[in-house]
Amino acid sequence: MPLTVHLIFNSHIDPVWLWPWTAGVDEILATCRSACNRLDAHPDLIFSRGEAWAYRMVERLDPALFARIRRHVEAGRWEIVGGWWIQPDCNQPSGWAMKKQIELGRNYFQQTFGVCPQVAYNVDSFGHAATLPGYIHEAGQRYYVMMRPQEHEMPLPARLFRWRGYEGSPEIVTFRIARSYGSPGAVSREGFIGHVRAATTELPAGIEHTMCFLGVGDHGGGPTEHLIDICRRHESALDGLRLVFSSPRRFFEAVQPQVARLPLVTGELQMHAIGCYSVHRGIKTALRRAEHGLAQAQIAQRIAPAPPEDLASLEAAWERVAFNHFHDTLGGTCIPSAYPQMEAQLGQALAIADDTIHLTLRKKIQTLPDDLQQRVVLFNASDEPYEGYTEFDPWLKPWTKEHQLIDETNQAIACQAVEGEAIAYGVSPHLICRIVAAPGQIRVLRIGKQPGEESARGDRVVAGEGVMRNEANAAVDIVNRRLSLGELQLPLPRLALLSDPTDTWSHGVDRYTEGPAVSACWNYPATIEAGPLRAAMIQTGRIGSSPVSWEWRLYAGEPYVELIMRVEWREEQKMLKLIVVATGDLEGRIDGIPGGQLDRPNNGKEAPCRDFTLLRVRDGNHIGIVSPDTYALDSTASRARLTLLRSPIMAHHVPHAGAAPRRQYADRGEHTFRFRFLAGRNLTPQVLNRQAMMLQRPLVYASLTKGMPSHFIAEH
Repeated sequence: MPLTVHLIFNSHIDPVWLWPWTAGVDEILATCRSACNRLDAHPDLIFSRGEAWAYRMVERLDPALFARIRRHVEAGRWEIVGGWWIQPDCNQPSGWAMKKQIELGRNYFQQTFGVCPQVAYNVDSFGHAATLPGYIHEAGQRYYVMMRPQEHEMPLPARLFRWRGYEGSPEIVTFRIARSYGSPGAVSREGFIGHVRAATTELPAGIEHTMCFLGVGDHGGGPTEHLIDICRRHESALDGLRLVFSSPRRFFEAVQPQVARLPLVTGELQMHAIGCYSVHRGIKTALRRAEHGLAQAQIAQRIAPAPPEDLASLEAAWERVAFNHFHDTLGGTCIPSAYPQMEAQLGQALAIADDTIHLTLRKKIQTLPDDLQQRVVLFNASDEPYEGYTEFDPWLKPWTKEHQLIDETNQAIACQAVEGEAIAYGVSPHLICRIVAAPGQIRVLRIGKQPGEESARGDRVVAGEGVMRNEANAAVDIVNRRLSLGELQLPLPRLALLSDPTDTWSHGVDRYTEGPAVSACWNYPATIEAGPLRAAMIQTGRIGSSPVSWEWRLYAGEPYVELIMRVEWREEQKMLKLIVVATGDLEGRIDGIPGGQLDRPNNGKEAPCRDFTLLRVRDGNHIGIVSPDTYALDSTASRARLTLLRSPIMAHHVPHAGAAPRRQYADRGEHTFRFRFLAGRNLTPQVLNRQAMMLQRPLVYASLTKGMPSHFIAEH
C-alpha cells in the first residue's frame, strides 16, 4: 500500500523580523490575497493558515478579502491551524501569559469563525517547554506541529510521536516537519522530489501517512502556480507514494487509529538557537514587566471592579503582549529599527496595567474610615503570599527617631530609613520594613510617634570592613570573597567576560566557551547601610571596557544574600557570565520554566531559564539562585554560569560574515540585575519561585491622609 503524503500548502509569515511590524501587515494582506486567488482557480486546493493576529489585520484593513477567506473556511478549503494569537517563543513567556496567548487566539476564532482549531502549530518557534503539552491539552487541542529543534539538534524516536512534559501528564500527538515548512529553493523537479522524500523519513512502523509542507513564506504568498503544477505532475510519479492536497487536521485524523502505537517522548523539546535567550535583553525585560503588570491588574479587579471600557483596555494590552511573544521579537533576532516600536507597544501595555493597579487601589482606600494619623496602604497585587521586606516613601518630613509604623493591631513595626533616589535636601524618608500579606490583601499602617519595642530597634545586621552578617547565618565577606549561607560556605560569585564570535542566534553551537576569560577589577567596598534591618555594601569596578558596580545586601532575619548589579555594557561580540562555584559536586539542577520547573543535567549546555535555578549538591545541600533578570544559563559538575549579556551583531545570520559598515551591536548601555542566593538541605523550587515573585511584584503602596487635621497635612 502506498504511503500517503499530505501536501500542506501554507505560508509561514514573520510579522516582524528583518522588517518592522508594519511590513508584516503588508505581508499578511498580500499572502492572504494570493492564497485566495489560488483557491479560486483550483477547486481541489487546501490552504492552512494560523495566528489570530493575522486574521484580525485582514478583518480590519480589507473586509472584502476577509469575506473571501470566510467563504473558503466554510467550504473546508482554508484550514485555520494553531489557534493562538501568534507563533510565540515557547520558552520565555510566563506561564499565565502563555495561557493568555492561547486564550486570546481561541476566543477570536470562536467568536469570528465559530471554530476552535484542534491543531496547535508553532513551526518556527526555537524550542518547546515541558509545560507546553499541558497548556495545549487544557485548551482542548490534541495535536501539535513543530519543526525546531531539527533532526541534527535533537534526536527523536520518530517524526510522529506522543509528547508529554512530565510523567503522568497529558499527551499531545506531535509531528516534526522535515527540512522546512516552506518550498525548496528553486522548486525544481529534483528539489521537489527531495523535499517530499525527506518527509517520508523517520516515520514509526505501520504509519502510512506523512506531511510535506509547501509554499513561499515571508513576502511570498504561499503556493505558486509553478508549485501547484509540479505537485500535479508528480501526483503518482513517485514510487510507493501517493500525493494529496491536504491539511494538518486531515493528516492527524488519518493517523488517529494508530496513535496508541506511537513512541512516547517525555520532557522539553530543545535546543535551537541558544543565543536567543540572552540577546537584546531590553525586549525581554520589557515583556516580563508587562506580563507581571497585567497579571497584577487582573488581581486588582478583585478589590474594585473596573468599568467595561477599562476591561477592554486591559484586553487590548494583553493583545500587545501576546503579539510581542513572537519568537523572533522575543528572541532578539529582529533588525535594530524594529525594536523601538515593539518596546513602545509593551510600554503602552504596562502603562495601562499600571493605571489599573494604582487607580483601583486608590479608589478602594477612599472607602476606609477617617483617621487622625497619616496612613500607608500596602497592597499585595499577587496570587502568591508576600512575606519579606518592602520599600516605600511615606512623604513625611522630617522622619525622627520617635516616628513609628503602627500595624492594624496597634503594634509597632520595625522599620529603617535609608537613602532614597532623590539627591536633594529635605525630601521624605525612604523606608524599609518587613511585611506579611496574603494574596490580594491590603495592609494599612499608621505613622505615629509612640515608642516601639526595643527589639524593633536592635542591630540585627552588622557591617564593616568589607564584611556583613545577620542572625540568620547569612554573611558576605567581599574582601576575602566568601559567601556564607547557613552551613554552606561558597566563593563569592564572580564575573567572566568571554569572547562570543557567534551570530545573533548563536547558530551551530549548544554551549559557550569556558575561556579564556577576563575578570573584573574592583575597588575597595564601601558600606552604605549598616542596619538594623538592612546592611549594604557597594563595590565599583570595570570588566573589559564596561564599568560595573555591585551592591551586596543583607536583611535582618532573612537567610539569603541579595545582589544588585549594574553594568554599563560597551562590548562587541563578547559575553558576560556570572559564575557560582560549588564546594561539592553538583548532581543536577532544577530550572524555572514557563509555569513550572524542570530537572536538567549539568552537561555544560546553554538552556533557557525563568526566574531561578536550584543546584543539587551531592552532599544533600542545595544552592538556590533567584535571578528574575536573566534568561539563560549553563552548568557543570562544579559550577553554574548565568548568562547576563551578549553583544553579537544584531540581525546577523551566518553564513554572512557580518562585515557591514552600519552594523549595530546588541544591548549597549546600562543594565541592572537582581539576584538572591540561598542554600539549605530543605530548599525547594517553590521557595525560590516565591522569592522571584516578590522581587517582580513588590507591594503596591499609597499614602492616605483622609481624616487628618488640615493644618497637619499642610505642614507635612
